Amino acid sequence: MRIGVPKEIVPGETRIAASPDSIKKFTALGVEVLVECGAGMGAQMSDEALTEAGAQIAPDAKTIYGEADLVTKVRAPLTDGNALDELALVRPEAVLVGLLAPLQQREMVARYAERGVTSFAMELIPRISRAQSMDALSSQSNIAGYKAVIDAAEHFGRILPMMMTAAGTVAPARVVVLGAGVAGLQAIATAKRLGALVSAFDVRPAVKEQVESLGAKFVSVDADAADAETAGGYAREMDDTYKERQAALIHETLAKQDICITTAQIPGRPAPELITEAMVRDMKPGSVIVDLAVETGGNCALSAHDQVVVRHGVTIIGHANYPARVPVDTSTLYARNLFNFIEPMIDRESRSLAIDWEDEVIRGALLTRGGEVVNPALQGGEM
Repeated sequence: MRIGVPKEIVPGETRIAASPDSIKKFTALGVEVLVECGAGMGAQMSDEALTEAGAQIAPDAKTIYGEADLVTKVRAPLTDGNALDELALVRPEAVLVGLLAPLQQREMVARYAERGVTSFAMELIPRISRAQSMDALSSQSNIAGYKAVIDAAEHFGRILPMMMTAAGTVAPARVVVLGAGVAGLQAIATAKRLGALVSAFDVRPAVKEQVESLGAKFVSVDADAADAETAGGYAREMDDTYKERQAALIHETLAKQDICITTAQIPGRPAPELITEAMVRDMKPGSVIVDLAVETGGNCALSAHDQVVVRHGVTIIGHANYPARVPVDTSTLYARNLFNFIEPMIDRESRSLAIDWEDEVIRGALLTRGGEVVNPALQGGEM
């Protein structure tokens, strides 16, 4: 069995779907790992380091796709408008595993089926205890939340902690985090470690205890827990009455803050707009907003995709791919997620794929098989 790791060609993508550690683990199972030349350079993983771990370096993507039984990717294959049509290179009988954004790229999922590819989306792995080590969304969001605070601190014209000096006392910065999922919780923890006064907002009452355990103040509009959260633990879009109360509370809160980190997203839908232009206008001059949801439309009305802009005296950071800004760690963690997902599929004796199609994790992540789209989330189901 051969696993192929092509170089990511999405603009700005620096991650790789492998690491020396994961390659060693796969080769210990008797699996060959083919890596495209230069695939790890963006993540500071040289061809030499990957070779020492046991990988074979292939000269180009065509070789990878042509020889691999299973292809691991960070991002979905690129097709239209690019010099290289990655999907056209994938063998029809091959398996494709990656962060394929199926809810945003439904047409691509249909093309996987047409191509005859068996595909798995790492985003759709069910949130159950057994699958925690495979949860790529969490591993990537965790680091994105950390990096968001670091970027905010860099653009903020003051320090974050309270500091007592002979010349006087510097008051601590106030940070609010909108959305207390994995990225939000890490942002809270990072801002607290840097000495800021932190508060957090979320539509889900269930996260209050987690927010407060990190030393932050929980800010919320009263809502029924069942209405605010899906069965998979994701935030649900709320009704108009709730949104009006939410907007008023956020407006009032933002006026008192120095830094705002926004992380609110709804699977398969545009990110909710939480910060209007009027709210930005009423923020203190020199304040900073980091919009982690900019790739799906953004939580701030004034965010600019993959840009840092200043509006009404407020710096708004809208980097499009936060995990790619810390590629060494995000690649390493993602490679571990991939290994933990793929390893149970490998038969130790035959060293070939032996997929248990009835396994809950397999069924949750499976997009296409046998020329058909088979995932319920793409057929009207809820995550």
